[in-house]
Amino acid sequence: MKVPGLRSAHEKVGGLVYFGRMLDKIRLHERGLLPKGYNLGEEDWYFFDARCVRFLGVRYTALVRRVRQGGTDLQILRWCFTHGRKPTKEAIEIWNAFLSKRGWNDEVTSGLEEDKAAAGLGHRREIKTFFDLFDAEEGRRIQRRHGA
Repeated sequence: MKVPGLRSAHEKVGGLVYFGRMLDKIRLHERGLLPKGYNLGEEDWYFFDARCVRFLGVRYTALVRRVRQGGTDLQILRWCFTHGRKPTKEAIEIWNAFLSKRGWNDEVTSGLEEDKAAAGLGHRREIKTFFDLFDAEEGRRIQRRHGA
C-alpha cells in the first residue's frame, strides 16, 4: 500500500540508506498515519530501526524526542552524530551495502521469501531484498542496483 510521506529505504540522508525512512515512520506514527504492521523502535534487535539506532549509537526513544522537536533530516542526523557516534565513510559504505542487500542470499533469505508470500508477492522474482519488498508493497518501481 502506498503510504504518503514514507520514502524508499534506498533513499539516503547524509549518505546513509534507511535513516530517512525511519524518520518518516516516526513522524507518521506521531501523527497516527503509519499503517499497522510497520515495525518501530528497538525492541527486536534485527529490525531495521533497531539496527539503525545501534549503528548511530543513540537510543530510539531519544531519537523520537529529537524528531518531535522538529528540524530537517540532516539536522537530526547531526544530532545523532553528536549524541551517539559519527561513522567513518567506510563504515557508512559497509552499512549501506549490508542493509540494502539484506535478504539477498544471506541467513534471512527464507524470512524474505515468507514475507513476500504473506504479502501476495511470492511470484515476484525481481524482489531480492527487504528494501525491494518494501518498495513493492508500497507501489514503487523496483530498480536493479549494483550487486543485487
